[in-house]
Amino acid sequence: MRSCSLPVAAAAGKNITTIEGLKSKAAQAVQKAWVELDVVQCGYCQSGQIMSAVALLEHNSKPSDADIDGAMAGNICRCATYQRIRAAIHAASADLGA
Repeated sequence: MRSCSLPVAAAAGKNITTIEGLKSKAAQAVQKAWVELDVVQCGYCQSGQIMSAVALLEHNSKPSDADIDGAMAGNICRCATYQRIRAAIHAASADLGA
C-alpha cells in the first residue's frame, strides 16, 4: 500500500514496513541491482520504486516487462529512469535465481 494514498486512520493497528525495514532476499537483490545499474538519479522517487519492486519480486520472482510496468505504474520518476528501473528488476530477478 502506498503511504501517499492511505489515510492515517487506515494504518492504525497495522504493521508498517518502510524501506529501512526491508530484509528479504528480494529486497537485498533489488538494492544490489539498484546500485550496480546506477538506477538513482535525483532520488526523489526511489523509496517508492524500491518498495514496489520488492513487493513485485516477492509475489512474482520472474516478472515480464508487462508485469513490471503494471507493478510500477503508480510510481512516477521525474528523471525518467524507467529503463534502468526495469533492467534492475530483471537483474534482481536473475540474482534470486528466477
